[in-house]
Amino acid sequence: MLDADHPREACGVFGVWAPGEQVANLTFYGLYALQHRGQESAGMAVGDGHGVLVYKEMGLVSQVFDEPTLATLQGHLAIGHTRYSTTGGSRWENAQPAFKTNAAGGGIALAHNGNLTNTAALAAEVGARTGAGASSDTDVMAELLAREADLSLEEAIVRTMPRLQGAFSLLVMDERTIYGVRDPHGVRPLCVGRLPGGWVIASETAALDIVGATLVREVDPGEVVAVDSHGLRSRRFAPATPHLCVFEHVYLARADSSLAGRNVHQVRRALGAALAREFPAEADLVIPVPDTAMSAAGGYAEASGIPYGEGLMKNRYVGRTFIQPSQTMRQLGIRIKLNPLREAIRGRRLVVVDDSIVRGNTTKAIVRMLREAGAREVHLRITSPPVRWPCFYGIDMPTRAELVASDLVSDEVAAYLGADSLGYLSLEALTEAAAGGARGLCTACFTGDYPIPVEGHTQGKALLEGVAPRS
Repeated sequence: MLDADHPREACGVFGVWAPGEQVANLTFYGLYALQHRGQESAGMAVGDGHGVLVYKEMGLVSQVFDEPTLATLQGHLAIGHTRYSTTGGSRWENAQPAFKTNAAGGGIALAHNGNLTNTAALAAEVGARTGAGASSDTDVMAELLAREADLSLEEAIVRTMPRLQGAFSLLVMDERTIYGVRDPHGVRPLCVGRLPGGWVIASETAALDIVGATLVREVDPGEVVAVDSHGLRSRRFAPATPHLCVFEHVYLARADSSLAGRNVHQVRRALGAALAREFPAEADLVIPVPDTAMSAAGGYAEASGIPYGEGLMKNRYVGRTFIQPSQTMRQLGIRIKLNPLREAIRGRRLVVVDDSIVRGNTTKAIVRMLREAGAREVHLRITSPPVRWPCFYGIDMPTRAELVASDLVSDEVAAYLGADSLGYLSLEALTEAAAGGARGLCTACFTGDYPIPVEGHTQGKALLEGVAPRS
């Protein structure tokens, strides 16, 4: 992986109900705005009041959909999904939305952002009843909803959701209605927007902006919202105990999105400023590791008085590819994605701002590359605490043994990375910037304090034999 030092988000979801509009095209643009949340597969389901048609394929949004394909997806409501899977789960069968037909002959499509922690028990139940296996936690949820043929889809959702454990922000649809669902902890984001003639539900507010929707509000933890010809309505299936993933603020969300009423760009600038106060450095230039650390680097530079500049140029067209690099290119490693601006950094003492260090391999390569380009000193500054625990709630983080900071102090990590110094932002400063010091954030990857029970032996990997359940 070229970006193995950053956590991997599992997916983005986007749904639109808008009679008279080209909903497939709107969904395409919404997914395009969420491409950063997943680059391995994309898909959408479109309903016209009589049936549901699903189209999905491996690849980027722009690779999966073209104008002729979108023209075949006619209707007035749609949901879409863009996915990043964990190891072993990158295959067409796990692309979303998932589709099921219930006993009454109706179609149900489901798109999921998150990860269930009780998938194995639910899958065993589904298998016992249907005689079929499930390929992912998304597939399990769709089967559970389809089984409730005696209920309306809305009632099936309200009845089924309390049985799920873990993180799930869902879009579910039938031929007429779209439902947005957020788990009681609200680990993954989900928001509602208004179009002149319809409604949008999406993972991030940036996706609302791109289709011209106005933010109405976020879906509350433990809430089901529905949009159809009756407008917007809401039901609660569980009390809210908020634990929004703090990495959404640090890395995962787009800088132009808002989370819990806070603009992500401004939060990241505040993280950089706090980092400058906690870990100052004698340096000539502050540079970001592009792109997610750019806002934080600007905050660090402003607070420290050290000039801000670019020292690494990113190839923004490097994403998930099915063309494997040659041995020569593999040896070049990180240069496929980043290249130093030698004239800008030669002879300079650098503060290099990044959002996180997971395994450390990529960061180590960046430090080496900067030194080879002539940097006199390299001082790493990270806008999050050390990542010491795996994530079980929808981010692809490795087992604890693979985390470079799991058993090392900062000086030891700095020595391993080849940096002159290393400073991690404190947890207190992070939560203050992200939530104003209030509770309501999941920080388990830093503390090991998991808000939702997990099976101790899973270590963040597959809960189903042979497959990775992250959606």
